[in-house]
Amino acid sequence: MEGNRSKPRVLLVFGAPCSGKTTFAEKFAKKFNLTYYNLEEIANTENLLQAGLLDILTLIARTHATVVLEGCIDTEKDRAEIRNIFRAAGYEPSLIWIQTDLNTIKLRLRSRFKTVSAAKQAYEDAINRLEAPSEVEAPIILSGKHTFETQTKHVLAGLADVN
Repeated sequence: MEGNRSKPRVLLVFGAPCSGKTTFAEKFAKKFNLTYYNLEEIANTENLLQAGLLDILTLIARTHATVVLEGCIDTEKDRAEIRNIFRAAGYEPSLIWIQTDLNTIKLRLRSRFKTVSAAKQAYEDAINRLEAPSEVEAPIILSGKHTFETQTKHVLAGLADVN
């Protein structure tokens, strides 16, 4: 994926809960031997607030390795802060927005949370935080129902268009 590129990339993967973002991000990172970070897991495990998470991202940016980030990037402000950290370190950020239809999300949430009320609460909490990307963010939009191979081709084409 790197080719002759001089700039490392940071791929920001986001979407609604159970849209398929973690599955895609993990598989994509593995396929291209990239480092994957689930920021929500890091924040929860380390009991970090946003400032602490940004400090960790600043350290990650110093590695100049291409990375895939997922979680804690639901708002345009959060995404902008992360892009700014990585741009300052010489990275080329790209936003990948995974979209899945509501019925599929509901089925996946019910399977994960076992009760309708817990699934509904998780969905409402996440959707209340989630902000669609602006045109300026120029997201690569994926369907969470497509195969990984189709998603990968679409992302690679979108990344090539950035140049």
